[in-house]
Amino acid sequence: MPAPSQAELIAIAEAFHGGGCVEAVQPMGNGNVNDTFLVHSVDGPSVLQRINTRVFHQPQLVMQNLQVLGEHIARKLQSGAAHPLLEQRRWHLPQLVYTKDEGNTWHCCPAGGVWRTITYVPDSTCVDVVGGAHQARELGLGLGLFHLLISDLPATALADTLEGFHITPGYLAAYHRALVNTDCQPSAGSERCMAFIREREALCDVLERAKQRGELPLRPIHGDPKINNVLLDRRSGEAIALIDLDTVKPGLVHYDIGDCLRSCCNPLGEETDQIEAVHFDLNLADALLEGYLAVAGRFLTEAELRYIPDAAQLISFELGLRFFSDYLSGSTYFKANHPDHNLQRALVQFQLTASIESQMPALRHLVERHAAAASV
Repeated sequence: MPAPSQAELIAIAEAFHGGGCVEAVQPMGNGNVNDTFLVHSVDGPSVLQRINTRVFHQPQLVMQNLQVLGEHIARKLQSGAAHPLLEQRRWHLPQLVYTKDEGNTWHCCPAGGVWRTITYVPDSTCVDVVGGAHQARELGLGLGLFHLLISDLPATALADTLEGFHITPGYLAAYHRALVNTDCQPSAGSERCMAFIREREALCDVLERAKQRGELPLRPIHGDPKINNVLLDRRSGEAIALIDLDTVKPGLVHYDIGDCLRSCCNPLGEETDQIEAVHFDLNLADALLEGYLAVAGRFLTEAELRYIPDAAQLISFELGLRFFSDYLSGSTYFKANHPDHNLQRALVQFQLTASIESQMPALRHLVERHAAAASV
């Protein structure tokens, strides 16, 4: 779908802010799915997004989940019983802005697409690569606080807006279909990816089998808590919000902590072209798990704790599988800047997976140590 003009963007933003109230709209962030813009209005900044309806087939359910989540977290924060850390730092949950005329949480327009506006978190920043152990600890702590705030929200209160999301066996099946139908020419990179996948197909159902056995319960999850979806306070560096809440849904916490570990503990980031240098930094994982389990270790079950290392390995592999499948299918899901972009991204994730595999005993020890400290 073509990018709207500045005039069209202002008209869309004015549906939420009112005629004549919007001064400018500019691109924001580097998300792979939705189109995101920063709106400058007389009321202050806000965030405008066009929801990718090829991904989210029922965008109204996305907004419904955000409303349920916002009301629950607001009650939890107002009660003052969430966690002592939340009394010592500010915490934000981006809120939906309603349209002026119809009072809806979304807007459809001639420029195409379904649009929504959410509140802007002031004095915040995000990073694409972790800047050290202190920052990794804050990123883990931010996810832990988010999980704590929604830990008593029934998973059934949320709609499943992305059925099959993070169900790795489903992505493996989609990969096999893409492999049969692809028009991509073979290359050294694609051959490497195919060999890597063949050797690890049995890995794909480790979490799903545990869920089916009743070891792992469904909980409300963020769904996509990668490194740049955790906002940090510009001055203190403290985690103060999680953003990009479209993927909030029922799931396993392992999808979240696995994604957080794989995105935060890769010092080169997922967009690097230095494939051979990609590695999982155990020191960053140590700090991240310390922050996360200091909060989440108090309510996660023993089985949930035990599967955290498997989650880090699996979600890294899963994302590589998804990137490679999208490459084979013509890059219709993830935005790509060049023809081999998603192939490059897949190779990064597979290299990261291999690095995690080589350090699994040490990663299990870190989880056990920090979980034990949290239970004292």
